Amino acid sequence: MHTIGTPGLWSVFGLLVVVALIIDFVVLRAGGAHKVSFKEAALWSIAWIVLAMLFNLGLWYWLSGHVSQEVADETALQFLTGYVVEKALAIDNIFVFLLIFSRFGVSAELQQRALMVGILGAIVLRAILIFIGAALIARYHWILYLFGAFLVYTGIKMVQAPNDEADFEANPMMRWMRGHLRMTTEYHGTAMTVVKDGVRWFTPMFAVIALLAVTDVIFAVDSIPAIFAITEDPFIVLTSNVFAVLGLRALFFLIAGMADRFHLLNYGLAAVLVFIGAKMLIVDIWKVPIGLSLGMVALLIGSSLVASRLLPRSQ
Repeated sequence: MHTIGTPGLWSVFGLLVVVALIIDFVVLRAGGAHKVSFKEAALWSIAWIVLAMLFNLGLWYWLSGHVSQEVADETALQFLTGYVVEKALAIDNIFVFLLIFSRFGVSAELQQRALMVGILGAIVLRAILIFIGAALIARYHWILYLFGAFLVYTGIKMVQAPNDEADFEANPMMRWMRGHLRMTTEYHGTAMTVVKDGVRWFTPMFAVIALLAVTDVIFAVDSIPAIFAITEDPFIVLTSNVFAVLGLRALFFLIAGMADRFHLLNYGLAAVLVFIGAKMLIVDIWKVPIGLSLGMVALLIGSSLVASRLLPRSQ
């Protein structure tokens, strides 16, 4: 498969992610379990976005000097478009995360830890899915059409049922855990397991973190094909994906209190999926310019946000 990712670029990306996660963990531990304020969430969200843009700028600068200006410009725009798409689709994750926390009665103080560990698992699982997808597309080009049709279908389903709530009791993973693991009914701080009378028990925190990671991967089934419509380079797919997921914890607390204000957002996300799916279906007829794709994604998401403020929610 073709990629601009050299061993050096992969190493820099990996090191940057590890350092960022370590800093995030250190700050989280130093702050202790606490309710995240809007200001704190906003500052962290800005920090993660700045980090992603600095990485993109550094990538553009390196490609300009080592490959060509044309490749550098195209790659930087691909990364930015992929990042925006993944960031937008991640908002849908947040609504489900809110349902999970509500269903399991996770306190605001414990939500940070649950999100942090859940996101770590999601990054690993997403990386596996991305490399599998890249290998399949490199060998079987027609898979792009399957991805495109799947995204159009998913977008239409979201329009038909934009506010469906997840049934966690019917979740196969939840049923498996209840049937095979000894589960406590009470939390023990951030601990995922506890020992009682010499026997190890799993806490509700373990179930929450597991569901967060699996839920993110389920959403990745939509978002990963979407970014393959923008670029088939696994380096750009993975880096833009990971940087979008890294800021998910801060983004969660930033918009958690505003979820009800953007009741039409799901329609905007559905339109994005349909647009990107259609883009994949016509890829051999017309390759939609990256700039146009970025503009359409911004327009669809922005329009749904504005419409949410202008049009009252129907009772």
